Amino acid sequence: MEVVIIRPPLVYGPGVKANFRTMIRFLGLGVPIPLASVGQNRRSLVALDNLVDLITVCVNHPDAGNQVFLVSDGEDMSTAELLRRIGEALGKPARLIPVPVRCLQLGASLLNRQNFFHRLCGSLQVDIGKTRDMLGWRPPISVDEGLRRAVKEYSL
Repeated sequence: MEVVIIRPPLVYGPGVKANFRTMIRFLGLGVPIPLASVGQNRRSLVALDNLVDLITVCVNHPDAGNQVFLVSDGEDMSTAELLRRIGEALGKPARLIPVPVRCLQLGASLLNRQNFFHRLCGSLQVDIGKTRDMLGWRPPISVDEGLRRAVKEYSL
């Protein structure tokens, strides 16, 4: 029996929950978000459709057995850029307020929410080079299309 391990970063798509859903809701309502200054971090994400496509490729590809693959949309972005692009997908401007990252970190520390701060302001990138090279895989949908699909049910 052969095993394939696929390691995704944050997966988003229709029905997404947790912080991603909260961001969509806040952007849809026009709530000001103090994350305009979080532009130096880089986050890898993967649209559900891209993850499913890679799973299908791994099931059928002869070289996939007993391998570990990283998956993402192939385009890493900052938190501020992600919020702007979610706003575009919703057809609403992202109302981002510039608050220095150090102030956000201090506030998170005072509220004992350091993990929340790191999820929003930290970097988490994955390299999908092996996945592309070994399997010839490319994400079939773009980040923008994935975001449009993810926010479709939340459009207000």
